[in-house]
Amino acid sequence: MKHPLILLALGSTLALPALAESPKMMNGMAVDEHGMTLYTFDKDGKDTSTCAGPCADNWPPAVADSYDKASGDWGTITRSDGKKQWTHKGHPLYRWSMDKKPGDTNGEGFKGMWHTVKP
Repeated sequence: MKHPLILLALGSTLALPALAESPKMMNGMAVDEHGMTLYTFDKDGKDTSTCAGPCADNWPPAVADSYDKASGDWGTITRSDGKKQWTHKGHPLYRWSMDKKPGDTNGEGFKGMWHTVKP
């Protein structure tokens, strides 16, 4: 006979979502849970993202899951599409589609409006 507590314990762990890490500072810049560089956009306002459509195709927003929690300088906003986006000190965060591996900073200074996030 299978032990009911073991089955209950297994069932409860399978129901939990896989928790993603919040952004963090590493090697002097902000990175996501995969070590990919995060950027801010000069045209954004505090707690407001203006990058949508083709802009967001090239600069994907750093999306936060519904269960992610703001902490310290890291916060979230709700985008016009209803998704949550990570912020740093109120500035929405993005990845650059041309960064292919952790540590790439190919978007730094792009058109004078995109910047890596520094501590």
